[in-house]
Amino acid sequence: MTQFFQDMGHNPFLLTGLLAGLAASLACGVIGPYVITRRIVFLSGAIAHMAVGGVGASLWLATMYPDALGWFRPLYGAIVVSLAAAVLIGVVHQRVAERMDTLIGALWAVGMAIGLLLIKFTPGYQTELMSYLFGNIAFIAWGQVWMILALDAIILAVVLVFHKRLLAICLDPQQAEIQGIDVLRTNILLLCLVALTVIALTQIVGLILVIALLSLPAATAAHHVGRVPAMMFLGVLISALVTTLPRIAVYGTAVAAEPAIVLAAGFVYLVSVVIRQIRHRASRSAFPG
Repeated sequence: MTQFFQDMGHNPFLLTGLLAGLAASLACGVIGPYVITRRIVFLSGAIAHMAVGGVGASLWLATMYPDALGWFRPLYGAIVVSLAAAVLIGVVHQRVAERMDTLIGALWAVGMAIGLLLIKFTPGYQTELMSYLFGNIAFIAWGQVWMILALDAIILAVVLVFHKRLLAICLDPQQAEIQGIDVLRTNILLLCLVALTVIALTQIVGLILVIALLSLPAATAAHHVGRVPAMMFLGVLISALVTTLPRIAVYGTAVAAEPAIVLAAGFVYLVSVVIRQIRHRASRSAFPG
């Protein structure tokens, strides 16, 4: 662990990786409570996996038409497709009540299939693909850190303005509609915020593993606090811990930082489950019947 801080002076990527993890933790901790309260974890996973199609399309377009679209980075495609997927899923989720699980699975698989197919037809070996699929926290540039901070600013601004509406549809969509809230548009807005959070987390753990950080810290926080603002604060703190401590702990070992971060989030969640069960049994023993 000390080696990490010793090497930070001459390896700037160590600092940018930590800062990117902390910046992404802010978006993750703020949006995660909405995701688990609204119970849209799998919808969020579908958005993340459909973004793979955007990555594949960007690589294919930039390679096949370098003069016109050489500037079109894979991340741009991921942003466009994930936001489009958020709108599509929001509309479908609102209007199609039957077999929603099947539809989510289809969108999940089709998005990845399109991305992988386009990458297959892209000439050359696409080294960037793995970093988008599984993250690449070891080589994050300052430009990526600033991009994540910009996404944080957008997410926080929208949440500050629309928090009451977002919370209303998460707790009781029918009651929210009675109160005059446009549930469809608010739901689409929430899914678009999820899409932006997915993009912020892409460089940390990749599109494949992003669902873990989007749900586990918030679910852990929900074991100990009941109010959404408190869940956000605790979720940000847990996210910050699991994106930094494992990264430092596995430095210099054969263990990759990205799966270590996800495993740490899973471990913290399981420990929290055990603590909650012990606390629940203790309270039942103290107040039997």
